[in-house]
Amino acid sequence: MKTKKIRNTLLLFLTAFIWGAAFVAQSSGGDAVGPYTFNCSRSIIGSLVLIPVIFLLDGLKLTNRKPVTKEEKKTLWIGGLSCGLVLCIATNLQQVGINSGTPAGKAGFLTACYIILVPILGLFLKKKSTWNIWLGVMLTVIGLYLLCMKGSLSLQFSDILLLLCALDFSVHILIIDYFSPKVDGVRMSCIQFMTVGILTAFPMFFTEMNGSFANLGPWLSMFQRWDALIPILYAGVFSSGVAYTLQIIGQQDVNPTVASLILSLESVFSVLAGAVILGEMMSLRELCGCAFIFAAVILAQIPVGKKA
Repeated sequence: MKTKKIRNTLLLFLTAFIWGAAFVAQSSGGDAVGPYTFNCSRSIIGSLVLIPVIFLLDGLKLTNRKPVTKEEKKTLWIGGLSCGLVLCIATNLQQVGINSGTPAGKAGFLTACYIILVPILGLFLKKKSTWNIWLGVMLTVIGLYLLCMKGSLSLQFSDILLLLCALDFSVHILIIDYFSPKVDGVRMSCIQFMTVGILTAFPMFFTEMNGSFANLGPWLSMFQRWDALIPILYAGVFSSGVAYTLQIIGQQDVNPTVASLILSLESVFSVLAGAVILGEMMSLRELCGCAFIFAAVILAQIPVGKKA
């Protein structure tokens, strides 16, 4: 059990790393093709990528929760559709907020507010958190503020969209916490992304295709541009197909609040990626923010209480 928990924690770290590197892709890809086209495309790609993975895992007999009974299949579909519905709302609110003028750093800070909401919502579901986890949440909020916020904290409409997105991501984490021990994570992720892709196709058609199939040609021509294709492929294959699947698998046997703290490291990894890949200099303020968040994640891992 302990080895499995360590493995799942490492999978959540990897998830945060992939998401952090994908933040630039979300911004540039959404600008190139529109927020709904970007999310619809990346989600369908993410779902299609997982289909051969499912067959491969079944063939190698590595699937330990393959649904067999009618009840198991029902649970899988309920979990996948529930995750897909909530994730559809969250990702589209986030994408529209980013493409409506909220700076990337501020968007990262507001989105990461789910770390506050997860333990609060968890109280209603009898998911209690120990004092060190609550302290970790407070340290993470301070760290995220130092890391991400460079302007004022005044709110505009796009910022409100990102706060609503944070609420939806909180619900998404708690839904995964409920279903992940019961179903095959790869299958649930596949259903989740196909749901997001299909639902997002509706606002995409009426806004970015102007509600007419006559605009299909110009719409398809956008995918011939490298500034659109590369971000969509990265976000579809890695950020969606790989990372969200790792999240579902990694959250098994991990406190949802601890999981949210680890996933908040995506903000740290996005800044570190900019420093390593793009040669961007990190300020002392940003380094302090990273230190606060890393300290919070480590603090949340320390066992407390009778079992310590």
